[in-house]
Amino acid sequence: MNDSAQNGENSDRKKEQPEAGLSDRRDQLNRMLDDRRKAEQVAATKSNSSTSGYGQAMKLSSEFIAGIVVGCGIGWLLDQWLGTTPFGLIVFLLLGFVAGVLNVLRSAGYVAEPENKIRSDKPNEDGSE
Repeated sequence: MNDSAQNGENSDRKKEQPEAGLSDRRDQLNRMLDDRRKAEQVAATKSNSSTSGYGQAMKLSSEFIAGIVVGCGIGWLLDQWLGTTPFGLIVFLLLGFVAGVLNVLRSAGYVAEPENKIRSDKPNEDGSE
């Protein structure tokens, strides 16, 4: 009968060991899944930032080119209207280049936007004008 009692104890120990092993493996699997989820989130963030970077580059380049094209157009029109053939185009081409660079710097955040000061007839809350 002692044999049967010992066999029962051994079978209980064998049941506890696989359950402990299963919980350890489950915890390890959960940690691995969490790591993969974090890696996927980081990869998704990087892919979104690369597309937004491309969009930002397109925006900046189009603003720069638009400034030059508008400057050239105004200069050419003034040359045709006033009869000063190369000078208006040259001057407004340079002004368009400067305007394009300024627009790019504003969009990139290196230069502050101009403040729109609207004066009203009534004084401010603190009594100053």
